[in-house]
This record gives sequence, structure tokens and C-alpha cells, in this order.
Amino acid sequence: MTDKLQLIDSRTTDVGGIPVARALPVKERRTIGPWCFLDHIGPARFAPGDPGLDVGPHPHIGLQTFTWMLEGEILHRDSLGSEQRIRPGQVNLMTAGHGIVHTEESVAGHPSVHAAQLWIALPEHQQGTRARFDHYPDLPRWQQQGITFTLLIGQHQDRQAPTLSFAPILGLDLLAERDGTLTLPLAPEFEHGLFALAGEVTLAGQPLAPEQLAYLAPGSRELTLTLPAGARLLIIGGEPLPRPLQIWWNFVSFDQEAIRRAAQDWQSGAPRFGDVVGYHGPRLPAPPMAGL
Repeated sequence: MTDKLQLIDSRTTDVGGIPVARALPVKERRTIGPWCFLDHIGPARFAPGDPGLDVGPHPHIGLQTFTWMLEGEILHRDSLGSEQRIRPGQVNLMTAGHGIVHTEESVAGHPSVHAAQLWIALPEHQQGTRARFDHYPDLPRWQQQGITFTLLIGQHQDRQAPTLSFAPILGLDLLAERDGTLTLPLAPEFEHGLFALAGEVTLAGQPLAPEQLAYLAPGSRELTLTLPAGARLLIIGGEPLPRPLQIWWNFVSFDQEAIRRAAQDWQSGAPRFGDVVGYHGPRLPAPPMAGL
């Protein structure tokens, strides 16, 4: 099994004033199933007077943004008029489709933040779907061998998450209450990614270093995991995409021309994306369009 695991180092970047570990997309791997972006935020603590996370208005197309909150709170606002705090143990899911704008801010009184933020590429025939926002405070949870499982999206064995999805997908969180080893069933048609959100995890005898992503190609039906007490593991998966995905800035599409049009619409201030009410600050500029 260890020869089937590809270990990928994440890279450090900045989001809204906070350093994050970006595990997808990187040069070694752009996607895992429909998952096309994975940032590990924190755990970060803010000094008194530090506003914490502050991401100004920015657009998306062709994807769903997916936030899994572990510590602290984040306030989401978008151009649909949504305003939603996300608290630990909850998922925020924004379906961008044809286009949407949103902001994210730390909430006063919460001097820390720890979260995983991901993108899910919409299937090609759903890329232009109408934008929407969904909040999931209650997700399937169960205990097994001293480990708490939370099904974030998709299906795992006989359990189904309520989270909106457009294609076969898996998002699963494992939190170890005590030292434990278990064999996790896998869908053999899926490729999988495993990322330790806390602690040192071992996969089929292979240690997973902090801020490292393990990729497992389709074909495996199970994986042996060892988690020490306090360790936390995020598992994502899905069927491989039928063709390469184009990712530029905050835009995702199977068609580069669609990304070019979206970039032009954002730069020109076209009404396609709308405005975020309640956020006080400038919108984020797009990077140079060279290469588009």
C-alpha cells in the first residue's frame, strides 16, 4: 500500500493576512476527484487589536467553496445577501456557478481561527448553474474505536451527508479521542487525499508529516490508519475528472475562454457578480491577465 501513496508537500501562502498551508493545487497534483483547492488555515491566534482574517470582496465561477470550521468563527457575506457565521463543527458551502462575490472576516471576541477551506469543481454541464449559499450546522457523526467521524459531504458506507453535491464525492473528518488504529473502507473508483489537520498520523505504516498531503490513486478498497490521541485527519475523494481543469485566480472552468470572460467582467465592474452589502473595504483586484 505504501508504494501507492504519493506524499506532496504543501506551500505556504497568505490569505486575508493569515499564513496558510496550500496543499491543492500544487505542481505535483492539481485535483483529487472534483476537489481542486485545499488550504489549511491555522491554528492561528491573534494579538489584541489584530483584526484576524479579513478577505475582501472577490469573485468565483464554476465551483463550490467549502469551509470546515475547527476553531474560532468566520463571518461569510455574499452578493446574494447571505450573512452567516460559521462555528466549529459546521460547514459553509457556497455554489458559485455563473458567478458570485463573497467576503470572509474573523468575528470579534474570537482571537483564534483554525479551518480547512476547499473548492469543489462543478461538473461541466453545471458550470453555469445559478449561485446559492448553504449552511450545515448538523452533520452525521459517529464513534468507532475511539475516533469521532464526521461526514462532511457525500456518502460513506451506509451514511449520507446532507451537503449539496453535484457529483460523487467524499469529505470525512476523523478526530482521535485516544490512540487508535483502524482499517478504513474506501470506494475503489475514487482517488483520495489525506491531510493531517492536527497531530502525527500514519497511513499504512507511512508517517504523514505536518502540512503534507497524501494522494492515493483509484483501486484501493481500504487503508490502515493510526492516529494518536488528539490527531485529526481530513479525507477527501472523488472520481477522477474526465479532462483537465483550468484554474486561474478564483475562477475554475473546463473552458479557458469562460475564465477570460469572467476576468474581463470582474475588471470592468460588470453586473454579473453583484456587490456584498455590509462589508466596508475595497474589492480585491484580479492579477494581471497575461497568459489568459
